[in-house]
Amino acid sequence: MQARTLKLALASVCAAAIAAAGVTAYAQIAGSNMVASAVKPADRADDFRLVDQNSKAHLLSYYKFAPAIVVVSHAVGSSDMNDAALSIRNLATSLKGTDAQLFLMNSTPGVTREAISADMKALNLDLPVLIDDTQLVGESLGVSRVAQALVINPKTWKVVYSGPTGAKLNAAVDALKSGQAVKASHIDMTTAALAFPNRDKAAHAKISYEKEIAPILAKNCVACHSEGAIGPFAMDSYEKVKQWSGMIREAIRTDRMPPYNADPHVNAFAADMNLKAKDATTLIHWIEAGAPRGEGSDPLKINAKAAPEWELGTPDLIIELPEYAIPASGVVDYQNPEVKNPLTEGRWLRAATVKPSDRQAVHHLLSNGAGGYAVGAETTVYPQGTGTWVAPGQTFRFQMHYTPYGKATVEKTRVGLYFYPKDAPPEILRRSAVIANAGIEIPPNTARHEEVAYITFPEKATLYTVFPHAHYRGESMAVSIIRPGSTKEELIISLPKYDFNWQRGYDFATPVKLEPGTKLVTRYTYDNSKNNPANPDPTIRVTWGEQSHEEMQYTALGFRWDDETVANRKDDYQKRLEESRSMGIMDKNLDDKVAKSEVRGRMAQMLLANWDKVDTDKDGYLVTSEMTQINGIINGRIREAQAQQSIGQ
Repeated sequence: MQARTLKLALASVCAAAIAAAGVTAYAQIAGSNMVASAVKPADRADDFRLVDQNSKAHLLSYYKFAPAIVVVSHAVGSSDMNDAALSIRNLATSLKGTDAQLFLMNSTPGVTREAISADMKALNLDLPVLIDDTQLVGESLGVSRVAQALVINPKTWKVVYSGPTGAKLNAAVDALKSGQAVKASHIDMTTAALAFPNRDKAAHAKISYEKEIAPILAKNCVACHSEGAIGPFAMDSYEKVKQWSGMIREAIRTDRMPPYNADPHVNAFAADMNLKAKDATTLIHWIEAGAPRGEGSDPLKINAKAAPEWELGTPDLIIELPEYAIPASGVVDYQNPEVKNPLTEGRWLRAATVKPSDRQAVHHLLSNGAGGYAVGAETTVYPQGTGTWVAPGQTFRFQMHYTPYGKATVEKTRVGLYFYPKDAPPEILRRSAVIANAGIEIPPNTARHEEVAYITFPEKATLYTVFPHAHYRGESMAVSIIRPGSTKEELIISLPKYDFNWQRGYDFATPVKLEPGTKLVTRYTYDNSKNNPANPDPTIRVTWGEQSHEEMQYTALGFRWDDETVANRKDDYQKRLEESRSMGIMDKNLDDKVAKSEVRGRMAQMLLANWDKVDTDKDGYLVTSEMTQINGIINGRIREAQAQQSIGQ
């Protein structure tokens, strides 16, 4: 008893000293115990999406089928976490094999994933740590202490328990797992306090619409949310923003908007549309304060204007595709219209914009040099000095994926092309390639199934753009490089959440240099479970296919060969790159050889039946030199899927 009293006294003294000094405890901003104890835990949990230390996204409402959800507040280097680690570990063990969910959550602004991962290793815990770097989720849940556990009932989203880990937490979880009613209980704690300096709701009411909110919306939202643009409503006045404020709050908290899915903690990207943490916090606090109008002018109304017909201005050439009648329902096979280039002289393409007449009806467009389109990605702009040659009189070939949406419509797509000046052509030949895995097999009723594929660059190259593509079951994607002589994967882009409705190419702010022998590895995660609301049928085994109810692992790359110019082509490099693709599709463990156990998908039956003919050295494995026949078959099929693609260039 005396030891415990001394410990509590020391903790109180330390917390008071920390609060007075304004420094951090356990790498976490700390406040006084008095303030922390006065914070009331939330009665209900509003939906949110957070990314964990492994760049995986977690949406609270996704777990609506779980019997219970537990969230425990985390702080790096905390002795309180160390004290709670055993009980957290025991709870995790007891939940294995059940649908109940257990997360840690770190609300430290600026905490690094590396620090969190190291701390989890020290605690001997293998759990996702949700990174609440805006502090918005911790604020709304009423988190105030290190190792504070919250139990959420997914049937009602009520917070039925708040307090320490251990027996009482376990009892609340067990009751929910058994389907019993749980009376809400909140137990005061004496662990280190966590400070949320922006929790003062009185200050939120003073946020200026004119000086703070309108500029944030103008910078991040208005381009799409204006008359005639892709957004469902125009942000052209305070009244409109106020009307839609509830949806804006929900879209930001669940990270649906802005629709830019590249993880900002992994690399930097040109034209990054991610909302800055400070801006997100300001918007949410203002909305939660009732979206007060305040004094001043209305910049959104003053500056309101309709979206231009062509984002980049009037095109140099507009190609009109044939009209196509799309039924209200059913499946439409891919259409492959052709349009002859009316120009009698060749030009270098610098940008392209695709304009469907009915966005809902067009899933994607691929072409052989006239740009590309997917939902949310209408315009392609090449980096300065790079371009694609458009030959005089050439035939533009398009692959059109039309999607019925409940209403019959006639679609007529236009493509606007923008050329370099005739007297100032680019020096760099823009190249494209695809990492496509036609061998994917996604088991039924399976969440987070991973598929891997890679391609190997035979010569020095510079990677500009990555365009990931999957269908309804696509959940997340990551692209890494493995340098020559290494087995370590270095992440260069991560999409913690993939949104089928918003697809785009991601342009690196600093292009990625690739040495000869570098593997470019793609890892896609698919959700073929009932929890995926977009899943057409979780009971079937899903394989590669063109239609949206099937699946793809398809990553388009835009790059250049470093020693290639428009006057000095390196077509052999491109051929050798494509020849590496077959190995990258089948070599699941990335060891540069294929075992029989790795072969599956469309090629499996044919290849296994002829294994002895292909395995010329009879060692039981296939290596690059033995893949010649397979390359021809696989690359032919990928070219068909590619349809001479230029998407993502």
